[in-house]
Amino acid sequence: MIVAPLHDALARVRAAVSPRTHRPPAGPAGIAIHAAALLLWCGLVMRAFVGGGGLFAWSAGIVYIFYDTVLLTFVFMRTIRIEQPRHEPSATLDGAWPTITVIVAAHNEAPSLAVTIAALLAQTAPAETIVIADDGSTDGTVGVLARLYGLDARQGELSEPSPVHPALRCLRLPRGGKARALNAACALAASDLVVTVDADTLLDPPALAAMARAFAADPHLVAATGVLTPLCGPSVQGRVLEWFQTYEYVRNFLSRYAWMRADGLLLISGAFGCYRRSSLLSVGGFDPDSLVEDYELTHRLRDHAGNTGTICHTAVIGGAHGRTDAPDSFRAFLRQRRRWFGGFLQTQLWYRHMVGNRRYGHTGTAMLPVKAIDTLQPLYGLAGTVLLLAYIAEGRVSLLEAVFSVIGAKLAIDLAFGAWSMRLYRRWIGDPAALSLPRGLLAILLEPFSFQILRHVGAALGWVTFLTGRHRWGAQERRGIGSASSGDG
Repeated sequence: MIVAPLHDALARVRAAVSPRTHRPPAGPAGIAIHAAALLLWCGLVMRAFVGGGGLFAWSAGIVYIFYDTVLLTFVFMRTIRIEQPRHEPSATLDGAWPTITVIVAAHNEAPSLAVTIAALLAQTAPAETIVIADDGSTDGTVGVLARLYGLDARQGELSEPSPVHPALRCLRLPRGGKARALNAACALAASDLVVTVDADTLLDPPALAAMARAFAADPHLVAATGVLTPLCGPSVQGRVLEWFQTYEYVRNFLSRYAWMRADGLLLISGAFGCYRRSSLLSVGGFDPDSLVEDYELTHRLRDHAGNTGTICHTAVIGGAHGRTDAPDSFRAFLRQRRRWFGGFLQTQLWYRHMVGNRRYGHTGTAMLPVKAIDTLQPLYGLAGTVLLLAYIAEGRVSLLEAVFSVIGAKLAIDLAFGAWSMRLYRRWIGDPAALSLPRGLLAILLEPFSFQILRHVGAALGWVTFLTGRHRWGAQERRGIGSASSGDG
């Protein structure tokens, strides 16, 4: 089957519904929320230089800590009754089991592709179709597909099923980026659900079954993400980053669960996401012009639902677990976070009309106002850090004593939340051996003075990317999945 006509039709649908093309104006509430966050930050920074000394000279840091504590409290309250996963496949309430197409967008993924495919073939509820959407690879990716699976496809066409694994097929495409590769494969799929999996992501055996069960149970569920654990390379930087990111991911996915409970979840991980195919096609698929096509797509689904008066649910599924490659050097980490935050700002701009808008339910009145504040959160954090370093350099002992008493209180809260969240996370994903409590608490203790600053620097670079429009990214090297596969074998 030839891809081009179907792909073009999808692009026309996307152009018709995307606010990127018709640019609706921001509402008064959205303008007020963004303006208030900016004016508050300016006022807090000025407070450090005018109005005398005392603890409130460090108001930027105090407000940053207060805001983070409020969010932790929200997550705590919303995750107290977190549900345990059920791993076994079963029929749905009406006796039907949704069909699944898994799409793996691959560009120069020869070292990791076989391991990723093996994990997909080992699912307890296998997908009917697995499409490797080769995005113009110039390494040995095509050779791996031909040699190991007998797959051969002409450019722009879907191959015949693999003679070794009949569910496996290949779609060869000219280099156009991940979003275009995913759209091309989505247009050819005929299943109820479409699952996107990065070529550096390994799914645990029950993952697809858990996804199918969630969609079967909720006919209004349009998008869901699995729970991911980061894997980095064996270098010293890689091990340090994996240590911090492991516990960062725990907090982030619990936060997604909290926002799911509030019906405001917007972040569906492209590394492992599942979509109701009819909903995906109704909004035109992934946007190739977005820096974060997965995050933007969820906004578009919510926007379309609000405009058409339909019900739209999103979810994070604890029983759908996987491991994904993560940056293993500080440079690669900053590059990733620069893209993520630049794309976050881009999406916030495109969907500014939803901020504070009751038409979009809790997404408009709760989640997006929080995201409006988050646009400046790294600037608050960096301002607090720079001021603290300045006080240390100046030897302002009395002020430092007050500041560190606040930081100490926040660390106590973070340690308590961290211990509780790790226990909760183990129960949620159904793995009582996951995580190390002592290592996790040590990471939480050191994070404000190390990893957190690195995150804020990456986000500040994202502001530069957003304001300058320079969107060039280096190729990511896969080291985590390679080391994981060699260790397993």
